[in-house]
Amino acid sequence: MHHRLFYGGTMADIRSFPFARHLRSIPTSHIVHAQRGKIVHSGPGISFWFRALNAAISEVPVAESELSVVFGARTLDFQEVSVQATVTYRFGDPTVAAGRIDFSIDPYNGRWLGKPLEQVGTRITELAQQYAVEHISTVNLVGLLGQGVPAVRSVTTAGLAGDARLAETSIIVIGVRIVSIRPQADLERALEVPVRERVQQDADKATYERRAIAVERERAIAENELQSKIELATREELLVRQEGANAQKRAQEEAATRLITVTSQAEEQSVQAKAAASRVQIESTVRAESTRTLGAANAEAETARLASYKGIDPAVLTALAMQSLAENLPSIGTLNLTPDILTEALTRIAAAPAAAASAPSSEK
Repeated sequence: MHHRLFYGGTMADIRSFPFARHLRSIPTSHIVHAQRGKIVHSGPGISFWFRALNAAISEVPVAESELSVVFGARTLDFQEVSVQATVTYRFGDPTVAAGRIDFSIDPYNGRWLGKPLEQVGTRITELAQQYAVEHISTVNLVGLLGQGVPAVRSVTTAGLAGDARLAETSIIVIGVRIVSIRPQADLERALEVPVRERVQQDADKATYERRAIAVERERAIAENELQSKIELATREELLVRQEGANAQKRAQEEAATRLITVTSQAEEQSVQAKAAASRVQIESTVRAESTRTLGAANAEAETARLASYKGIDPAVLTALAMQSLAENLPSIGTLNLTPDILTEALTRIAAAPAAAASAPSSEK
């Protein structure tokens, strides 16, 4: 069993003067000055003059003190454990504490003549160990290590707070902190193995889950990229279709425009052809009418001319014919007339009026 006391106070300041001494204390120390069996001075942070030969002075700390306690215990399943705790306490009535424990100091240098705080620490440590061991001996090691710290702290605090021996010394336990409860080293390592395995399994599980999440995210990213490519391809296809439709529409419009142009030109040419045909027809009609009119006029003139010859002597007609023949013959330089030719010509000339005369009579 080990205990260590932490106390932040200092010793009283005692100074020597001729025939007397002067003591000056701090606010966290309670001084009890007794002389000839009677208390002359008592209180924290006081100062007074005294004579060293007949003065009994005690210094009791009134500030809170902390006591570190380490002790061993055995569990219900006979396993040794080491308990480390810290007890915080103070003295409720320093005068009572000074009467129960030797807190007297040397009147010449202000040091304690004994070891009062060690006595207090030993008493508190033994009592704390007693209450803690009584509880630890009723639980198993696993339960103690798992959930035993609050129970040990509660039992130890309650036991120290209600202990009669501490109350008689005016020691007030403010609180108990259980720093650790540890089994033996080999047993602790053995107990750590399942926990380490479970922690490793949890770590592996977390790693696998992280990898699964990463794979899932990569798959989602790949699917998104593929979906983006598909959507892009679909849009490109729609764009190509739209461009084709636009090109087809433009071609149709251009063909329709050309058709309209050709139709207009054809209609214009047809109109022109019709106009030309109509003009040709009119001209033909005019020419035919002119020819007919001219023919009729010539016929009428010929008829009139022939009619003018009616009743004329054939010899006269023959003379006229000869005259007309002579007018229409080409120019002749030299003409040789033989008797045969002349006879034949005269015969034909004589026959011509006879034929002409017979033709009107036959027409009649």
